Amino acid sequence: MELRSVEELMDLLYACREAAGPGGGPAADAHGHALRTAALLRRGRPADKELQIAGLVLAVGGLLWPGDPAGRAGRTADAVRGLLGDRVARLVAGRLRPDAVADDDLRRLREAEEEGRTAVFDAGVLEDWRTVLELVAARNSRLGAGG
Repeated sequence: MELRSVEELMDLLYACREAAGPGGGPAADAHGHALRTAALLRRGRPADKELQIAGLVLAVGGLLWPGDPAGRAGRTADAVRGLLGDRVARLVAGRLRPDAVADDDLRRLREAEEEGRTAVFDAGVLEDWRTVLELVAARNSRLGAGG
C-alpha cells in the first residue's frame, strides 16, 4: 500500500482513533500516543517538521498491519515514503530496528515515543497536524519532481 495524498493519510490517522470504539482500548491509546509523540518532538525540535511527522504516522502501522508487529515499521515506511519522503520513511523504519544507526534524529524519535507512552498532557487534536502534513508532502513532491 502506498499513500498518495494527505487526505488518505488523515483518514487513516482518524481511523486509528475510531478503531477503538466507544470504550477506548489499544487503538485509542495508539492514536493518543502518536499525538503525544509528535507534540513532544515539536517541543524539542520546533523547526523539524519531518521528525514530528515521523512520530505522528507511527500509529497507522498498527491499523494497517495489526498482526505483523515485526514487519509493521518497514511496511509503514514504504506506505508513507512517496508522500512524505525518504527521511520520514527512514525514521519510521529505523525506530524498531536495533541495527539501524541511531543518529540524533532517530534517537530523539525513540525517546519521544517512549516518553509519549507515559506522559500526561494535552497533545492537541489530529486536525492540528494537517497543515504540517501538507507542507511536508508538498516539499517532498517538489523535491521528487526535480530529482
